[in-house]
Amino acid sequence: MSHYETRLAELGVTLPDAPAPAANYVPSVIVGDTVYISGQISQNDDGFITGKIGADLTAQQGAAAARTCAISLLAQLKAACGGDLSRLVRVVKLTGFVNSTPDFTEQPKVINGASDFLVEALGDAGKHARSAVSAGALPFNVAVEIEGIFQIKT
Repeated sequence: MSHYETRLAELGVTLPDAPAPAANYVPSVIVGDTVYISGQISQNDDGFITGKIGADLTAQQGAAAARTCAISLLAQLKAACGGDLSRLVRVVKLTGFVNSTPDFTEQPKVINGASDFLVEALGDAGKHARSAVSAGALPFNVAVEIEGIFQIKT
């Protein structure tokens, strides 16, 4: 077990099996020491976390949904690394999409749910560049979708 997985266990997080793609794309692509992870949607053991932030869900509920996306990103990264999460060097960048009402302006607070979790779980390796943008709609009416770029040991 990698020190990252030990830290996740301390946080009470067990990485799920990497979610399968929902359409015609691959979950990840490795180019050199960079892993590009396709967008991961908000979901938990009960299914998709759905709704519009600013109407159906609060920013805090959106942040909790974003955290689930970060967990799925790490699950995909572990799968891309052949099950060896210790290959992670750092999180490079996240792009977060928030299914929100036109007047909602707290997208960064929502995506903080993922960013804060990654720093808590990975320490300095979890610090990253980021974008947080509004989306008029997301697949399956999910609340949040986040894609990630990671650096790994080759």
